[in-house]
Amino acid sequence: PTSTTNTKEKMRQLKYDEKKLLKKVDFINWRDGNIQENKVMSHFGINRREEYRQYVKMVHKIRKLCNMITELDSIDPVRVKLTDQLLEKLYSMGLTNDKKNLKTAMNVGPASFCRRRLPVMLVRRHFCDAITPATTFVKHSHVRIGPQIVNDPAFLVTRNLEDYITWVDSSKIKQKVLKYNDLLDDYDIMNS
Repeated sequence: PTSTTNTKEKMRQLKYDEKKLLKKVDFINWRDGNIQENKVMSHFGINRREEYRQYVKMVHKIRKLCNMITELDSIDPVRVKLTDQLLEKLYSMGLTNDKKNLKTAMNVGPASFCRRRLPVMLVRRHFCDAITPATTFVKHSHVRIGPQIVNDPAFLVTRNLEDYITWVDSSKIKQKVLKYNDLLDDYDIMNS
């Protein structure tokens, strides 16, 4: 009993700023996430944990669907149809590399979704050297997919849209690239 009273007596009063900071942080329900989650988020340049958690939820739903499909009889036409639809959807989204069987669908993880994000695709297609500047270019509306300007780094690029990633016509980056490659024509020089 005396040791607890001694520690209470030694503790000083919190200052106003300290009290205010302690109101914002909930130490009782504190969750920092696991190490793997932090590694994936830093590797793919994800700033908001909610985005990564959404990818985890989608992976759980895909695995749950795969488990439900595998519970059906192997010669059931409904199972064959659902398997083909699921594998086709995952392949067209770019989450799997082939449409062979449900094992490939079960191997889809949150990192598969992260690899399809627009900044990661910019790095893979050699528009940028690193994910951080690629994210900045996307946020500043320097990138378009087809005719649509995209400024959301969480945009998932499907296989069909991969070939349509390019710089916005009015972007200074596009003009620098064209000038470097000596592809800038007279009309573009006059308008820049």
